[in-house]
Amino acid sequence: MKEFKVRKAAQVAAYFALAEGGSINVLKLVKLIYLADRKFMELYDSPILNDKLVSMDHGPVNSVTFDYINGCENKRTEWDAYIKDREGHIVILSDAKISVADLDELSRAELKVLEEVWSQFKGWDGFQVRDYTHKYCLEWENPNGSSAPIPYERVFKFLGKENFSILAANIESERQIDRLFANG
Repeated sequence: MKEFKVRKAAQVAAYFALAEGGSINVLKLVKLIYLADRKFMELYDSPILNDKLVSMDHGPVNSVTFDYINGCENKRTEWDAYIKDREGHIVILSDAKISVADLDELSRAELKVLEEVWSQFKGWDGFQVRDYTHKYCLEWENPNGSSAPIPYERVFKFLGKENFSILAANIESERQIDRLFANG
């Protein structure tokens, strides 16, 4: 697993916008991204995005990706190649010609998980998906108007992984190795 990659996060967002017909509600998108990361962790003991996870009022969120969705990040070139600046509560593909074949950062396994998550929630609105995360993502805790980190260890624990501490430590070790090579 690698450090967070803007291009990969943009491609995950683009996948769901594409599946929704080219644009998608922000709340629904943010929840689907979290659920896809969580599902991948359940199946493969690793997240797709290696993002910072947080509890917010509307449920669990991939924090860095959410900042890109909201236009809060400076380095936007890789993001803008796939996703336009949000318009109100809607995220739109940057180019109507984007297809799944253009999402080259995503492995077959990652695409399969995105497809599974989309298949489960495609007919739901953002509030229904939010309510689902409140009920079934037990790692989420209501931050009462703030935000609170969700450690990977906690996600693995609520996924029922017996070795949740080891899995979380492995993610942190891989992050440290990636940082060493990035700085070296």
